[in-house]
Order: sequence, then structure tokens, then C-alpha cells
Amino acid sequence: MTGPGASETGPGASEAGAGADPGADWRLPLLYRDERLVAVYKPAGLLVHRSELDRDRDVALQRVRDQLGGQWVYPVHRLDRPTAGVLLFALDPEAASALAAAFREHRVGKRYQAVARGWLEAPGRVDRPLGAGRRGQGGPPQAAVTDYTPLAWTELPIPVSRYSTARYTRLELRPLTGRQHQLRRHMKALSHPIVGDTSHGDSAHNRLYRSYYGCRRLMLVATGLAIPHPEGGEPLTITTGPDAELSRVLAAVGLTAAAEAGAAADPAPPSRGPVAEPGAPYRG
Repeated sequence: MTGPGASETGPGASEAGAGADPGADWRLPLLYRDERLVAVYKPAGLLVHRSELDRDRDVALQRVRDQLGGQWVYPVHRLDRPTAGVLLFALDPEAASALAAAFREHRVGKRYQAVARGWLEAPGRVDRPLGAGRRGQGGPPQAAVTDYTPLAWTELPIPVSRYSTARYTRLELRPLTGRQHQLRRHMKALSHPIVGDTSHGDSAHNRLYRSYYGCRRLMLVATGLAIPHPEGGEPLTITTGPDAELSRVLAAVGLTAAAEAGAAADPAPPSRGPVAEPGAPYRG
């Protein structure tokens, strides 16, 4: 979705962002912009902002600021470094305060898509408290709820672990709370970890995606945000599809068909018929 003034051009747009590779197009795809806020597509591997643990100079906040000609931007939520997708910034302190309150009070709808190990054949909910921190060891458990809907399934004739084939589900995930690594930890709790997750995932399946499909990233993307606009509270929904790299992998493993219609689709449950044909091991 785009709004008034949505554009990737502006003062300084031709100058490389601080810390970015000057030989590459460092600008982030613009999903929405108006006078109060801006939304971009954050690629996997890019930090939202610097932290005490990682002082990387190439961060989304600085890129967006440079992309807008030096305008100050205010982060109002975060995406983990390996997660791609919709990232929102406020453009003034009052908008930042209003949006931060909306996130804090769970008045924001969030949608993600992921590829998980195994077949999940029906929608469901994970209602499992999670401790603070990435691994839940930073404090007492807090309420954490995630809804999920299967979108597509595939079965690859590639032996993995003790199985003769490898099965995967493409899912829509809707977190109703905002705990750290919530989606990744909840999928692990279901015994369907997200592919590419090096903290909570399955190394054998991560290795399969690296070897056959050249995929060295987390298969998780934030595809939608529904927020009350800071100017009057009107609902605003910002959506995106997966980036080109993720789309390539989804197509290669056969996880596109029903999923392309998103949550509105009513996909059939997985068939026990012929499995998808994988390509040769990736040499890129």
C-alpha cells in the first residue's frame, strides 16, 4: 500500500548510506510514506538499529534516514536481524509515541509467512508462555500466543535425518503478543521449527536448504502490519510479498501455488501423492 508522497527519490537519494556497500543499491524498498510515518522492506541480515551487542554501522534506521535526505526517523518496533519484511518508522516524536503505545497495547495486527519442517495440516494456536530473552532464561514466563494457518505443502525426495523424504509447510503466522523470538520459539515447541533458524531450528534441514537451494537465511518474512494511524487513529494496513531471493527458494521447493493468495486462500490439505522434484545441489 502506498500513500501521499510515497517515493524512493529525494535529497541525497543518490548518495550511499553510512556503512553500506557503495557499489550496491543500498536503498530499501519503500512500502508506504506520508507526513507521519514510513514503512520499508527490511532485508534478512540487516539490523534495525545499533545496539550494545552489535555496533554495525550499516543498519536500517540509518539507511532510511539517508534515503529520506537526512530526515530523522524513529523506530517503533523491531524485527530480528535474520527476519525480512515490513519495518515501520515514525517521522516525528508524537507519531512515534502514538505508534509505540499501539504496539505496547497490542492494538497492532502482525502477519508473517514462514517455512516450517514437516506438515501442519490445519490451522491452530500456540498458547505457550515464554521467558524473557532469546532462549527464555532472562526472567519468568510471560503470556505468548501465536495463531497459524497452513498455506501450502511440499515433499522433496531428499533423505534427511532418518526419513527418506523431506516435508515442509508454508504458513501464515499471526503473533498476538510480542515476545522475543516468539514465532521461532513457538514453532520449535510445535516440533515444526522454521527452516534456516540457527538458534531454535533443525540443523539437518537447514543444511538441506543450503546444499540444494543455496539458502543461508531464515525462512521468515513479516508480510503485514495493521496499525491505527497516528493522525486520527484511522486503520492503516501495509502489506508486502516475499523478496526475490525468498521467492526463488519457495518456487524451487514447490511452495507457491495456494500460498500466493495469502490468508484469503482455502488450500486443500496435503496430498500423499507424488513428491516435488528437487534441483541438483546448489553450486552458486
